[in-house]
Amino acid sequence: MVIVDYGTGNLNSVKRALDRMGARSIVSSHREDIIAANKIIFPGVGHFGKAMSKLAELDLDDTLHEAVLIRQKPILGICLGMQLMTKRGEEGNIPGLGWLDGETIQFDISDARKYKIPHMGWNQIRVTKNSLRA
Repeated sequence: MVIVDYGTGNLNSVKRALDRMGARSIVSSHREDIIAANKIIFPGVGHFGKAMSKLAELDLDDTLHEAVLIRQKPILGICLGMQLMTKRGEEGNIPGLGWLDGETIQFDISDARKYKIPHMGWNQIRVTKNSLRA
């Protein structure tokens, strides 16, 4: 399994989590590692446009296309990694990888004091209806 390193995000957190589960993985930006991997993890944090530029600079966009679309490698996108799979990103107004028929857009929040973006932390939920079937 390879964790794609394109200069964004905390890759070591993903690596440590996999290590704790006993999964063998490497962090790499090398084409050969990505093509040879049986599974791909595509994390990321940051600006959509800058991340796509970095992927192109490292020639990882073409490498990922080959690995995922041609060789049919399973891929898990985390945060920005998942967003980059869409057709376009509003942040930077730039094309994404185009694997998902959608666009990555910013939240339209009218009450920024009530709804913090980005939202991180713990929440409480209240179940209003049991939707589980027996």
